[in-house]
Amino acid sequence: MTNLEIVNAPVPPSALSPWPQTVDWHRVSPRLIWVEELQLLASAAPVVLGCLLGFLFLDPPWSTVVGMVGAFAAASAAVRALWIPRIVHSWGYAERERDLLVRHGRLIRRLSIVPYARMQFVDVTAGPVERAFRLATVQLHTAAAASDAVVPGLAPAEASRLRDRLTALGEDRAEGL
Repeated sequence: MTNLEIVNAPVPPSALSPWPQTVDWHRVSPRLIWVEELQLLASAAPVVLGCLLGFLFLDPPWSTVVGMVGAFAAASAAVRALWIPRIVHSWGYAERERDLLVRHGRLIRRLSIVPYARMQFVDVTAGPVERAFRLATVQLHTAAAASDAVVPGLAPAEASRLRDRLTALGEDRAEGL
Protein backbone atom coordinates (compact mmCIF):
# COMPACT_ATOMS: atom_id res chain seq x y z
CA MET A 1 0.00 0.00 0.00
CA THR A 2 1.47 3.38 -0.97
CA ASN A 3 1.42 6.52 1.15
CA LEU A 4 -1.26 8.01 -1.11
CA GLU A 5 -3.52 5.00 -0.56
CA ILE A 6 -3.06 5.25 3.20
CA VAL A 7 -4.03 8.94 3.20
CA ASN A 8 -7.13 8.31 1.07
CA ALA A 9 -8.25 5.21 3.00
CA PRO A 10 -11.68 5.58 4.61
CA VAL A 11 -11.53 6.46 8.28
CA PRO A 12 -13.65 4.22 10.50
CA PRO A 13 -16.08 6.09 12.74
CA SER A 14 -14.74 6.82 16.19
CA ALA A 15 -16.57 5.90 19.37
CA LEU A 16 -15.79 9.42 20.53
CA SER A 17 -17.21 11.14 17.46
CA PRO A 18 -20.56 12.91 17.71
CA TRP A 19 -23.84 11.16 17.04
CA PRO A 20 -24.19 8.86 14.03
CA GLN A 21 -25.35 10.89 11.03
CA THR A 22 -26.81 7.89 9.20
CA VAL A 23 -30.00 7.82 11.27
CA ASP A 24 -33.06 10.08 11.39
CA TRP A 25 -32.92 11.76 14.81
CA HIS A 26 -36.13 12.93 16.51
CA ARG A 27 -35.79 15.80 18.97
CA VAL A 28 -37.68 16.24 22.21
CA SER A 29 -40.12 19.12 22.66
CA PRO A 30 -38.64 22.55 23.44
CA ARG A 31 -41.31 22.83 26.18
CA LEU A 32 -39.02 20.56 28.20
CA ILE A 33 -36.82 23.63 28.78
CA TRP A 34 -39.60 25.21 30.86
CA VAL A 35 -40.13 22.01 32.84
CA GLU A 36 -36.41 21.81 33.64
CA GLU A 37 -36.24 25.52 34.54
CA LEU A 38 -39.20 25.20 36.92
CA GLN A 39 -37.66 22.14 38.58
CA LEU A 40 -34.41 24.06 39.02
CA LEU A 41 -36.30 27.00 40.52
CA ALA A 42 -38.20 24.70 42.89
CA SER A 43 -34.97 23.16 44.16
CA ALA A 44 -32.79 26.28 44.29
CA ALA A 45 -35.27 28.85 45.64
CA PRO A 46 -35.66 27.34 49.15
CA VAL A 47 -31.88 27.10 49.57
CA VAL A 48 -31.26 30.66 48.41
CA LEU A 49 -34.18 32.00 50.45
CA GLY A 50 -33.02 30.13 53.56
CA CYS A 51 -29.51 31.50 53.15
CA LEU A 52 -30.87 35.01 52.64
CA LEU A 53 -32.88 34.79 55.86
CA GLY A 54 -29.83 33.41 57.68
CA PHE A 55 -27.72 36.26 56.32
CA LEU A 56 -30.25 38.83 57.55
CA PHE A 57 -30.96 37.37 60.99
CA LEU A 58 -27.77 35.60 62.12
CA ASP A 59 -24.87 37.30 63.84
CA PRO A 60 -21.40 37.43 62.29
CA PRO A 61 -19.43 35.34 61.40
CA TRP A 62 -22.33 32.96 60.65
CA SER A 63 -24.20 35.53 58.59
CA THR A 64 -21.16 35.87 56.34
CA VAL A 65 -20.80 32.12 55.89
CA VAL A 66 -24.50 31.64 55.17
CA GLY A 67 -24.45 34.63 52.80
CA MET A 68 -21.54 33.14 50.86
CA VAL A 69 -23.30 29.77 50.61
CA GLY A 70 -26.45 31.53 49.37
CA ALA A 71 -24.49 33.54 46.79
CA PHE A 72 -22.79 30.35 45.55
CA ALA A 73 -26.15 28.55 45.34
CA ALA A 74 -27.71 31.46 43.41
CA ALA A 75 -24.76 31.67 41.01
CA SER A 76 -24.81 27.90 40.44
CA ALA A 77 -28.54 27.99 39.71
CA ALA A 78 -28.08 30.89 37.29
CA VAL A 79 -25.36 29.05 35.37
CA ARG A 80 -27.48 25.89 35.26
CA ALA A 81 -30.50 27.90 34.06
CA LEU A 82 -28.45 29.25 31.16
CA TRP A 83 -27.16 25.77 30.29
CA ILE A 84 -30.57 23.99 30.37
CA PRO A 85 -31.63 24.95 26.80
CA ARG A 86 -28.44 23.43 25.39
CA ILE A 87 -28.95 20.28 27.45
CA VAL A 88 -32.55 19.88 26.26
CA HIS A 89 -31.57 20.42 22.61
CA SER A 90 -28.99 17.63 22.93
CA TRP A 91 -31.72 15.01 23.63
CA GLY A 92 -32.79 12.89 20.70
CA TYR A 93 -33.87 9.40 19.74
CA ALA A 94 -33.84 7.34 16.59
CA GLU A 95 -35.73 4.17 15.73
CA ARG A 96 -33.79 1.67 13.67
CA GLU A 97 -34.73 -1.77 12.41
CA ARG A 98 -33.36 -3.70 15.40
CA ASP A 99 -32.75 -1.11 18.11
CA LEU A 100 -33.54 2.28 19.56
CA LEU A 101 -30.83 4.94 19.89
CA VAL A 102 -31.08 7.59 22.61
CA ARG A 103 -28.60 10.45 22.79
CA HIS A 104 -28.07 13.29 25.22
CA GLY A 105 -25.39 15.45 26.75
CA ARG A 106 -23.26 18.37 25.66
CA LEU A 107 -20.14 18.19 27.77
CA ILE A 108 -20.33 14.44 28.33
CA ARG A 109 -22.13 12.84 25.42
CA ARG A 110 -24.04 9.64 25.94
CA LEU A 111 -25.39 7.35 23.24
CA SER A 112 -27.52 4.42 24.42
CA ILE A 113 -28.40 1.66 21.98
CA VAL A 114 -31.20 -0.57 23.24
CA PRO A 115 -32.00 -3.66 21.13
CA TYR A 116 -35.74 -4.25 20.86
CA ALA A 117 -35.20 -7.92 21.74
CA ARG A 118 -33.69 -6.94 25.11
CA MET A 119 -36.55 -4.69 26.26
CA GLN A 120 -38.65 -6.08 29.08
CA PHE A 121 -41.20 -3.31 29.43
CA VAL A 122 -41.83 0.31 28.50
CA ASP A 123 -43.12 3.00 30.90
CA VAL A 124 -44.82 6.24 29.97
CA THR A 125 -44.91 8.73 32.85
CA ALA A 126 -45.96 12.35 33.26
CA GLY A 127 -45.66 14.25 36.52
CA PRO A 128 -47.78 17.29 37.35
CA VAL A 129 -45.34 19.78 35.82
CA GLU A 130 -44.94 17.67 32.68
CA ARG A 131 -48.72 17.35 32.34
CA ALA A 132 -49.09 21.13 32.68
CA PHE A 133 -46.78 21.50 29.67
CA ARG A 134 -48.42 18.56 27.81
CA LEU A 135 -45.31 16.37 27.96
CA ALA A 136 -44.53 12.77 28.88
CA THR A 137 -41.45 10.60 29.42
CA VAL A 138 -40.86 7.18 27.89
CA GLN A 139 -38.57 4.82 29.80
CA LEU A 140 -37.36 1.50 28.41
CA HIS A 141 -36.43 -1.21 30.89
CA THR A 142 -34.07 -4.06 30.15
CA ALA A 143 -32.76 -6.91 32.30
CA ALA A 144 -29.64 -4.87 33.03
CA ALA A 145 -30.64 -1.74 34.93
CA ALA A 146 -27.62 0.14 33.56
CA SER A 147 -28.92 -0.23 30.00
CA ASP A 148 -32.30 1.39 30.63
CA ALA A 149 -32.99 4.38 28.38
CA VAL A 150 -35.14 7.45 29.02
CA VAL A 151 -36.66 9.80 26.44
CA PRO A 152 -38.15 12.86 28.20
CA GLY A 153 -40.12 15.74 26.72
CA LEU A 154 -42.38 13.94 24.27
CA ALA A 155 -45.89 14.99 23.37
CA PRO A 156 -48.34 12.49 24.93
CA ALA A 157 -49.45 11.24 21.50
CA GLU A 158 -45.83 10.65 20.44
CA ALA A 159 -45.06 8.95 23.77
CA SER A 160 -48.02 6.59 23.27
CA ARG A 161 -47.01 5.90 19.67
CA LEU A 162 -43.43 5.16 20.70
CA ARG A 163 -44.59 2.92 23.57
CA ASP A 164 -46.89 0.94 21.28
CA ARG A 165 -44.25 0.62 18.55
CA LEU A 166 -41.55 -0.51 21.00
CA THR A 167 -43.94 -2.99 22.59
CA ALA A 168 -44.89 -4.43 19.20
CA LEU A 169 -41.26 -4.66 18.08
CA GLY A 170 -40.27 -6.30 21.38
CA GLU A 171 -43.02 -8.90 20.96
CA ASP A 172 -41.96 -9.56 17.36
CA ARG A 173 -38.45 -10.32 18.52
CA ALA A 174 -39.96 -12.86 21.01
CA GLU A 175 -37.24 -12.30 23.60
CA GLY A 176 -38.35 -9.09 25.27
CA LEU A 177 -41.77 -7.74 26.12
